[in-house]
Amino acid sequence: MKNVFVIFLSMIWLNVFSQQTLTERFQKINSVAEAQQFADANPNLKPSILKLNSQKDSTLIDKRLLRQNKGDIFSVGYVTYKVLEATEKVAYRASYIFLDGASLSPTQIDSLKKLIQQKLTDGASFDQLSEQYTMDGNTTHGDTGWFFGEEMMPKEFQDAIKNHKTGDIFFVDVSDKQWHYIVKKTYDDDDKKEIAVLKANGR
Repeated sequence: MKNVFVIFLSMIWLNVFSQQTLTERFQKINSVAEAQQFADANPNLKPSILKLNSQKDSTLIDKRLLRQNKGDIFSVGYVTYKVLEATEKVAYRASYIFLDGASLSPTQIDSLKKLIQQKLTDGASFDQLSEQYTMDGNTTHGDTGWFFGEEMMPKEFQDAIKNHKTGDIFFVDVSDKQWHYIVKKTYDDDDKKEIAVLKANGR
């Protein structure tokens, strides 16, 4: 009888110490699909998968979650969170005047740049000058709209906007394509972060 009791206590002891914490279990979850399997298998932990966006979600816990990186795990009280996915996009917006180096000589490009710059200094509207001088048929006064990624605008254009303040007017040359731009940064950069988070009761 004594031996049975010792074996029983040993089993309880092993069971208590072999049980993984919620944090340890979260460490093995690496995708939204795996998080969904965990949620389906553990309804008692009241799990959920949250989708948060820096432009819409603004509670204190949302803001804390949005500061985390993919893979981060942390607990608040008796609730544990794991960031499964995190993507960040920065969108830019500007107005431009496009000068085509395939149609104009370098001297003509330089002369036009100086002429347009002088007109801007004298108070001419950038929109009107874009309509008058741009060579790409743009019908929006040179407004790019919100864009991100080099598939929408050349890398040189995007890098220049990133490095200037709203209201700055500057030149951008895409030498390999013979494209030349006079650019006005019209809006502050729009930084947007989206995350997917697994949440469950426990630590």
